[in-house]
Amino acid sequence: MPATTERQLRRRLLQAALLLPFAALAAPTQKQRIDVWKSPYCGCCKDWITHLENEGFAVIAHEVDDLDAARKRLGMPARYASCHTARVGGYLLEGHVPAREIRRLLAEKPKAIGLAVPGMPVGSPGMDGPAYGGRRDPYDVLLVQGERNARVFAAYR
Repeated sequence: MPATTERQLRRRLLQAALLLPFAALAAPTQKQRIDVWKSPYCGCCKDWITHLENEGFAVIAHEVDDLDAARKRLGMPARYASCHTARVGGYLLEGHVPAREIRRLLAEKPKAIGLAVPGMPVGSPGMDGPAYGGRRDPYDVLLVQGERNARVFAAYR
């Protein structure tokens, strides 16, 4: 096999340098991690976790017996309570927050505690399976900015 000439070596290096940015685009990206604190007995929490995983998030579930204590320890005001609390990218999530709004929160990076969907509205992710007969109640995703300060981040009608 003939030795590689200097010219051939330069050409290969140039080709590699030109292709490197495209290889980076094709490389798999690390999934955004979401930690979820939930009751071990809640089925809709499991369905919400499935929604997040289907949307490309890596979810770690922490089953707790006292969700109110976990919520308080994490810093989500009790007035926005639902059936699970989560943490992602320095923000808290309360309830059945759609993945689309989580991505928007992480992209916009507002000054806030996080997002909340108080209660358990039918039609929200995790509360939208066949057991609900296609019913979809209107609900708001709130941007929680403090103990008594929140505004509508997204409205689902």
